[in-house]
Amino acid sequence: MYRNLAKWSLAILLIITITLGAFIPNVKFNYVFEDFFPVGDPDLEYYREFKANFENDNNYLLIGLVDTAGIFNPSFMSRVDTLSKQLRELEGITSVTSITTVKRAIISQAGVYQIPYIRVNEPARYKKDSSIIYRSPLLVEALVSKDGKSTAILLKHEEVFSKEDSDRISNSVINLIRNSGFSKYHVAGKIHAQQVFINKLQEELTLFVGASIILIILFLSFAYRSWWGVIIPLIVVLVSVVWVMGVVGVTDKGLDFIMVLLPTIMFVVAMSDVVHIMTKYIEQLRLGFSKVASIRVTFKEVGLATFLTSLTTAVGFLTLLTASIKPIQGFGIFTAIGVVIAFIVAFTLLPASLILLPKPKVSDKLVHRSKWFGFMSKSFLQVLKNGKKVMILNSLLLAVAIYGISQIYINTYLIEDLPADDPLKQDFTFFDQHFGGSRPFELTAASSSELSVFDERVLNEINKVSNYLRDTFMAGNIIGPHTVAMAINQSINGGRTDFFKLAESKYEKKQLKRNLKRLLKKGELNTLVTDDLLLARISARVNDIGSAISLQRTKDLQHFINASVDTSLVTFKVTGTSNLIDKNNEYVARNMFEGLGIAFGVVAIIAGLLFRSFRMVLITLIPNVIPLVTVAGIMGIFGITLKLSTSIVFTIAFGIAVDDTIHFTSKLKLELDKGKSLLYALKRTYLSTGKAIVVTSIILSGGFLTLILSSFGGTFYTGLLISLTLILAVIVDLTLLPVLVAYFPGKQHLKEKR
Repeated sequence: MYRNLAKWSLAILLIITITLGAFIPNVKFNYVFEDFFPVGDPDLEYYREFKANFENDNNYLLIGLVDTAGIFNPSFMSRVDTLSKQLRELEGITSVTSITTVKRAIISQAGVYQIPYIRVNEPARYKKDSSIIYRSPLLVEALVSKDGKSTAILLKHEEVFSKEDSDRISNSVINLIRNSGFSKYHVAGKIHAQQVFINKLQEELTLFVGASIILIILFLSFAYRSWWGVIIPLIVVLVSVVWVMGVVGVTDKGLDFIMVLLPTIMFVVAMSDVVHIMTKYIEQLRLGFSKVASIRVTFKEVGLATFLTSLTTAVGFLTLLTASIKPIQGFGIFTAIGVVIAFIVAFTLLPASLILLPKPKVSDKLVHRSKWFGFMSKSFLQVLKNGKKVMILNSLLLAVAIYGISQIYINTYLIEDLPADDPLKQDFTFFDQHFGGSRPFELTAASSSELSVFDERVLNEINKVSNYLRDTFMAGNIIGPHTVAMAINQSINGGRTDFFKLAESKYEKKQLKRNLKRLLKKGELNTLVTDDLLLARISARVNDIGSAISLQRTKDLQHFINASVDTSLVTFKVTGTSNLIDKNNEYVARNMFEGLGIAFGVVAIIAGLLFRSFRMVLITLIPNVIPLVTVAGIMGIFGITLKLSTSIVFTIAFGIAVDDTIHFTSKLKLELDKGKSLLYALKRTYLSTGKAIVVTSIILSGGFLTLILSSFGGTFYTGLLISLTLILAVIVDLTLLPVLVAYFPGKQHLKEKR
């Protein structure tokens, strides 16, 4: 009967695996920048209004072209001009601004004349033209570097919503640059960065999966020393991964830099279930039980504990739904689903396979059992003998960790996690150093009355803010209604650069109004001011200095506005994609504590239902709080910043680390329910679950350590910190946990002692 049931189970599992496996090709890699905006933040709604009024502030590419001998030479300028014209013809490109396409307007009684800043086909004029360029505030560090060795081209493109369109535009641009003969160039912008990130994610997913498989094979070979002890658990793990990736494919969820951790987590979670089952099964076989009887006992003694650990781990991941970032919410949902899948597969595929396989010979090798039990027995005696020392050491560890936590720094970057020598990082750094910054910065100016944003009084207030942005905020490439007014004033004064300022004379003010009407009628200011002229945008670029500094500068800017600007005339509000990404950090710590609080609550409820004892609730929680606090302290002491990617470390680590505690306390309850004394039950629990806890912790830590192969700093630290947490957790579970149980028995056990 059992063999037929096992065969039917395997057949059903095979059908499900094939069905879900068919959806795996649908899994796409995705890194949508806008997905990382904080959901529910009022600034997000304001940014959406901003986009409706103006445009997406991130729909651009920056191209930096370098000539170490100097850019003002005929060959280089000719190639820049040709490239600019070719870029303009690309599908999806809406505008191209380069040193060879910009012109300065001269307004006279005879009309409006457009004179190129650089006359490409007249090299003899380059010296004079370049001197004018370097006196033009709108061009220096916008299109020409101060050292004269590089020039920038600004491309604006249509808003794209698919990876295919983004890749097409990005690849077309880069191919044109390469074919134009530029040996030194840099490219920065959202669609280019997304393409690079996605390519890296694809490479790293293959790397993580391969490394995890190799590591699991090595661990299983060492732990069970038999072919079936390697092949069967590996199949269970791979089937679990296929199921969860198939679910991802069914739901059409893309893999971003957080979701790419999913297969690795599935490997380690599924292996944890398998090791606990295998260890108990082999133990029962060694005691002389039949295969079926051994599986029954395994289900009884390990099944409930594993169910509870799967429940707590799944709930731990589901607490990520409290995060305000959609990718983290999605990651929480799919990892929780994956944990449930791993449990189902482990307790169906593995028992069915064990029933159909011959009884393993390992059941007769009692020598391995005696060696292991001898080691664990000595450890148990040493732990209880030095119980006070154990508690003192943990108290000291907590004290040091609390100091470290006080040093934790919350920070993130736009091009987060990439090492300094990464080509993409170097591209963005290039624009930070030579062209005023790689990050877009947006500020809206809203007239507080019925005055136009081009009214003289409003322009003066806007100019105050612009000067602050340039001198104190360290922004570059500032464009706003005031720069339009300044450019017009320059044009009506013969194009002289010393007249790039707000109109002063009656004549200048009259000409400003006249020419503004012309520009507005032509629609040339649609991306800068609204039709009613009551709202304008001030656009700039800033260095990728990190969210901590950016947020502080934004606060300082607001203080300046409140103190120095007449807000009865005009009000200002920071917006834009960079601001929204920076604001993620305001939610990181709060989301982390909310999630952990919920996870602690669930574990407390489970421990309470299991033991019906508040004492055991505390005893269950304390050994899992200490590793988390310690790792947080290590982050602070060693300067590892808390950011979007590392904030999920604690939720993942707690959800997985608490498994060992639950296995330990569940076994303890079983022994106590048999009428055993507390000390005897504790020793039996320690000897019985010890090996499984140690082996699973080694496998889990090793699995997460594969993430240190990542080129993303956040992924690297995620793997390192989770591994460290799990190692600390097993040490605490095998030292502090039994001490707490023995030193602080409940009333019932105190009566037993008497």
